[in-house]
Amino acid sequence: MIVELGHFALILALAVSIVQTIVPAIGAHRRDAQLMRVGEPAAILQLALIAFSFGALTWAFVVSDFSVKLVYDHSHSMKPMIFKISGVWGNHEGSMLLWVLILALFGAMVAFFGKNLPDTLRARVLAVQASIALAFILFVVFTSNPFARLDPAPFEGTGLNPLLQDRALAFHPPWLYAGYVGFSMTFSFAVAALIEGRVDASWARWVRPWTLMAWLSLTIGIAMGSWWAYYTLGWGGFWFWDPVENASLMPWIAGTALLHSAIVAEKRGALKSWTILLAILAFSLSLLGTFLVRSGVLTSVHAFAVDPARGSVILGILIFFVGGSLALYAWRAPLLKTGGIFAPVSREGALLVNNMLLAAATASVFIGTLYPLFLDALTGAKITVGPPFFNYTFAPIFVLLFLLVPFGPLLGWKRADIAAAAERLYIAAGLAFVTLLASFAFFYDGPFLAPFGMALAVWLVAGALSEIALRIKLFSTSLGESMGRARRLPRAAWGTALAHGGLGICLAGIIGVTAWSEELITSVAPGESAEIGGYTLTLEGVALRDGPNFDAMVGVVRVARDSRDLGVLTPEKRRFSAERQEKTEPAIRTNGISDLYVVLGEQAGDGKWVLRAYHNNLAPLIWIGGCIMAMGGVFSLMDRRLRVGAPTGARQRLVPAAAE
Repeated sequence: MIVELGHFALILALAVSIVQTIVPAIGAHRRDAQLMRVGEPAAILQLALIAFSFGALTWAFVVSDFSVKLVYDHSHSMKPMIFKISGVWGNHEGSMLLWVLILALFGAMVAFFGKNLPDTLRARVLAVQASIALAFILFVVFTSNPFARLDPAPFEGTGLNPLLQDRALAFHPPWLYAGYVGFSMTFSFAVAALIEGRVDASWARWVRPWTLMAWLSLTIGIAMGSWWAYYTLGWGGFWFWDPVENASLMPWIAGTALLHSAIVAEKRGALKSWTILLAILAFSLSLLGTFLVRSGVLTSVHAFAVDPARGSVILGILIFFVGGSLALYAWRAPLLKTGGIFAPVSREGALLVNNMLLAAATASVFIGTLYPLFLDALTGAKITVGPPFFNYTFAPIFVLLFLLVPFGPLLGWKRADIAAAAERLYIAAGLAFVTLLASFAFFYDGPFLAPFGMALAVWLVAGALSEIALRIKLFSTSLGESMGRARRLPRAAWGTALAHGGLGICLAGIIGVTAWSEELITSVAPGESAEIGGYTLTLEGVALRDGPNFDAMVGVVRVARDSRDLGVLTPEKRRFSAERQEKTEPAIRTNGISDLYVVLGEQAGDGKWVLRAYHNNLAPLIWIGGCIMAMGGVFSLMDRRLRVGAPTGARQRLVPAAAE
């Protein structure tokens, strides 16, 4: 009965979304306050109904109701509870229900927190957001019903893909969807602004918190997905330029550009049309990622569906919203007033260059991801675009971007002195140069460009620290005065420094893993040893272990260094009987700077086992940097100047039409 109620609640949410799409839009057009106010309770009611529907599906997974086809296909009674719950979105239908839930959540947040928005703008934003929800609820109800029943009900389910039975991946999709769907809010604000024909500093201030929320969520989601790939797939890597990985990277880069562009639109009233276009493109790229994952055009461990029929429906949604918004942009953008004039050497100029480079980087990922698909569709030729392509296209763009990043916050608005900014960065430049020399000294036989990459990473971190030091007058005034300035410093300034510094730390980790890691593949019998990275690995034996829903062969590997015992690593090979699949479970020993990564392979005969080991230098810095970047987003969101809304005096109040 609960399942049927969940299905009914979803259908009611469909009806509410129709009302929310139409009535507030008519009210905004007629400037009728009563009609516009319908959007707020409709948004909250839509969220309540979809949340109940999602809760009903979650209940079916928790109690293992195998009469629900989705539960039968993606769960098993012996699964740990956390994986029963994550199984709700570990499939196509459930993930789409989570998608519309987050859509409704963002719409309700506008209704709840957007009281100071102008009435017409808020009504149009809620209507556009509801139209997106309407499209996806229609898709779920008519093509991807998660509540379909089986009769008779099976006694047991078939289980969940073992690769998805992981704690990091249990939380990875919700964060990723929050990022994807978060850009729907920037899209809704952009379309509403185009309809109104007005983009000003207040609009840019309103759109920035939503962009930050989406960017923050996507940063966390990508970092968690990278960590999952690192320690679950058993190949010791963190990124493979998989098309589905790229599908999350593209909106993240576009969102980063939007964050910086919105600053110029708010502070100087410039780049308005470009900011609107970025808001449209960021969500368009999110929709593209949804299509790639669910259309069957890609074969990937990340893909949820291989149904071309449903993929064509998502393609239709993509074409409608992207094509419609771009057509509206082409019509209305020329009418937007241009902002202030600025010199090429200025903070505005630096942010403009930042946006140009980020746009070029997005284009390189877009081409590398979609070109093989277009070529296959047009000619049937099968090609693979992998790391070499992105190393020659994407990497140089970001190198140039990283070189320029520390200059931006040190430049003044409208006109600046590049020499003065460079003088303030001499300590950062000196540290980068010392890092370059030290890297060549310690890794003289490694890749030639790696030391330059490390110097660039230090340049980013030191540049971020230099900005904070200058703003609090560190070493040029008393320590007490500097600490007082630090406490009074806007949180957005701390957020910017953390994001830029975290990016440098992440870059250092990437350089270390890709340039200075070691790999060992060998066969050893119990009692035999192998050497890697100064470590001695001794296989003491292999034992059988029973898990909650799997059997595992567990290798016991003793680790020593310089004759000093460091403990035992226990890599596993797990066999899931319900899913009839196997999964490797690497064992990782980390000291915070480098990882010793061990994988148990197949039995090689003669009592020997294949052992794969990696010594990944600086690998932990990738995710430490990602966490610091996310912390920067949190600090920026905490800045009271960026809270959702605007001063009450800026709000345009309307009286009911009948009273006019």
